[in-house]
Amino acid sequence: MAYDEGLAQRLRDALADETGLTERRMFGGVAYMLDGNMAVGVSGDELMVRAGPDRFDEALARPHARIFDLSRRSMNGWVLVAPEGTADDAILADWLELGVSFARSLPPK
Repeated sequence: MAYDEGLAQRLRDALADETGLTERRMFGGVAYMLDGNMAVGVSGDELMVRAGPDRFDEALARPHARIFDLSRRSMNGWVLVAPEGTADDAILADWLELGVSFARSLPPK
């Protein structure tokens, strides 16, 4: 499955100053890991955000967000954001903060 290279590059650029950043192929797309914990990624043309269980409902209530379901199995604490929800750089930055915040709350792998 192909993924949106433009969105992937926007994520690379926005996350460039994060320590412990790695990029890995995952879920047919690309994921951005912080110290081994996934924060955000791209699947198809959508943004994947690992919001975590405590902020999942908040994330899901945002415009253009939906449950990330992998093969009809929902991923607890993860959302997908449609392209309309990431077109604006400031809104994309808010999504990235959510994913980074959760990844940083976990112990390094």
